[in-house]
Amino acid sequence: MPAYNAAAMQEKEQSQEHLLFLTGKLAQKRLQNILQEMAPTEFTYEIRNIGVSVAALMTAQMISRRLTELNGIDRIIVPGLCRGDLSSASQALGVECVRGTIDLKDLPAFFGRDCKPVDLTQHNVEIFGEIVDAPMVSIDEILQRAEKYRRDGADVIDIGCLPDTPFPHLEETINALHDSGFKVSIDSLEEEDLLRGGKAGADFLLSLKESSLWIADEVDSIPILIPENHGDMDSLYRSIEAFAKKGRPFYADAILDPIHFGFTESVTRYHELRQNCPDLKIMMGIGNLTELTEADTTGINALLFGMISEMDINAVLATEVSPHCRTAIKEADMARRIMFAAKKDESLPKGLDSSLLGMHARKPFPYNSNEIEEFYQNVKDPSYRIQVSEEGIHVYNRDGINISVNPFELFPRLELLQDDAPHAFYMGVELSKAQIAWQLGKPYMQDEELSWGVCVNTKSEEEKDQDSRSAHAMKELRKESVENREEYKAEGSTLRASRENKKKK
Repeated sequence: MPAYNAAAMQEKEQSQEHLLFLTGKLAQKRLQNILQEMAPTEFTYEIRNIGVSVAALMTAQMISRRLTELNGIDRIIVPGLCRGDLSSASQALGVECVRGTIDLKDLPAFFGRDCKPVDLTQHNVEIFGEIVDAPMVSIDEILQRAEKYRRDGADVIDIGCLPDTPFPHLEETINALHDSGFKVSIDSLEEEDLLRGGKAGADFLLSLKESSLWIADEVDSIPILIPENHGDMDSLYRSIEAFAKKGRPFYADAILDPIHFGFTESVTRYHELRQNCPDLKIMMGIGNLTELTEADTTGINALLFGMISEMDINAVLATEVSPHCRTAIKEADMARRIMFAAKKDESLPKGLDSSLLGMHARKPFPYNSNEIEEFYQNVKDPSYRIQVSEEGIHVYNRDGINISVNPFELFPRLELLQDDAPHAFYMGVELSKAQIAWQLGKPYMQDEELSWGVCVNTKSEEEKDQDSRSAHAMKELRKESVENREEYKAEGSTLRASRENKKKK
């Protein structure tokens, strides 16, 4: 029996994936402790410090150059803040490199998904991004906006017409968008605009009513059907029945109303429409809620797309008219992906992605004061470290540790900043970010930008590398300044000692 157990154990160990964790000197002990606390794991592992003090200084190029002896390694887990293209490192080393968590405390949750990030590549909702004032805008500007909307996730560019406003370049606009690879919809309350757009080759018409269904017979465009009059669902159902007989694709829209002007009732209309027509393609225009509610649109879009997911709505019309809606399309894109992933896994839309958390964070302060005190005890150099806990902003180096919620109180206590402009500038920037993080409840990591989710454009790898080089140059200036000061102090001490000896003689 013991021999059988030993053989089974050996077979199990051989079938386990063997992982290599890369880290820096300061995080190595913490990584070891966290992995030990995770035992038993479904993998075996080893840890290597590839010669950096802070894991965030690691780059893909550095990994490719410094890693050797990878026999038996199935996968390499690198710090979440590692810069560069990991696919190139994987190719160079012949072993897959995976970007892990930014914070080590999130490692257990990371491995709860078998070391695979959540798949947010899939969705089942089309986004129509509307350019609401197209008649007043040049074709070049329309193309520029369309490119932005496409980058942010729009699948169709909606050309919004204006009442009693000439649109002489309507046909030319549709052709220019098609030439650039866009799908196009025309959005108008005027039958003439819809007919012109359809004849020019628009892919979709927003919107046809019971009285204007004749336009569909004149063009090949896919129509979105709406009630004849606001809230008249009987007319919408008649239009749906009439168009279904044509055997052509179409969508229906029950019209979402703003809060206090029928919002709840309009949601029930969509729900009843889905219940009555389970196979119908449905569109929802979400601008009446995002544009007409003075609140951060990330949360509004999250809630809307939760309902959209539950009701299996197939498309949305999104707008970015009000300045507070400037990232509404990007938010809609992320929300549809998060809700799709959650629904597919039969899980809550929580812990999948933090892109819709712009102002706050689920885990804003990864370390408490006692843990930061332990970090301080291990620091042996004069460079200042900054960390944020629930208690406030902690600043420390080998000479001591200070804590406050106000950078103006901290600054006079940092003696190394006196007569050191580069160092003072750097610390001013970092303390300002730390204060914002503490006030809002956001994670702060020194030398890294605060995360604002989809509300702020993510920097490219080239921009991150440039920032890293700039930060490195600033650190070198700080280091040189500190070294000069240390040398000056040492020379001063020697001179004073010499003078004292002369006095004694």
